[in-house]
Amino acid sequence: MAKLTKKRKAVLEKIDKEKVYPIPDAMALVKEVNTAKFDASVDMHIRLGVDPRKADQAIRGTVVLPNGTGKSKTVLVLCNPDKEAEALEAGADYVGLDEYVQKIKDGWTDVDVIIATPDVMAKVGQIGRILGPRGLMPNPKSGTVTPNVTSAIEEVKKGKIAFRVDKFGIIHTSIGRVSFTAEKLAENARELLTTLFRMKPASAKGSYFRSVTVASTMSPGVKVDPKAVVN
Repeated sequence: MAKLTKKRKAVLEKIDKEKVYPIPDAMALVKEVNTAKFDASVDMHIRLGVDPRKADQAIRGTVVLPNGTGKSKTVLVLCNPDKEAEALEAGADYVGLDEYVQKIKDGWTDVDVIIATPDVMAKVGQIGRILGPRGLMPNPKSGTVTPNVTSAIEEVKKGKIAFRVDKFGIIHTSIGRVSFTAEKLAENARELLTTLFRMKPASAKGSYFRSVTVASTMSPGVKVDPKAVVN
């Protein structure tokens, strides 16, 4: 077993493993214990009291974080020529259809989000097996299959993120960067938790938020108390 460095020990001593911290305190603490020399991502890991095998409990959705994620997202819009000018004006990084379908078939997936108009989904379906495992497949539930490409692009650029519960009932997602103030991280965290609370399935039994943890890329986790959201 690797030995803990003095720096790591000092960091761990600042966190009470038995304590569940209020959201503002947790965000301040995760900034304090960050040891990365770069602007690390701040991520939330939320274990929900759901059974993802049941269709009505397979939580999936989107939320626009009020302070964004701190990362500029590249957007590809797959559409027919009549929508290309609108998509470019709205800020899309790449726009087209057949040439990008072929590029993706050839192995190109160098984008963060793909938005598609409903009338091209037959062609987009050809690359579903490539996009699906990468989390890039456009989907009406995430707002990435829509005729309103301007609104979809603007939301993504402002900080819209998609989330999906994994097979263990956990949602993992970024809520910002260590360079954000604790207040901005707390605002993003509340928005995410509030959105998830609204999506609580009627069939879910027992505690909904089983555990909530926040951590930066290279920091230990800090337990978060979601009561401020659910009460």
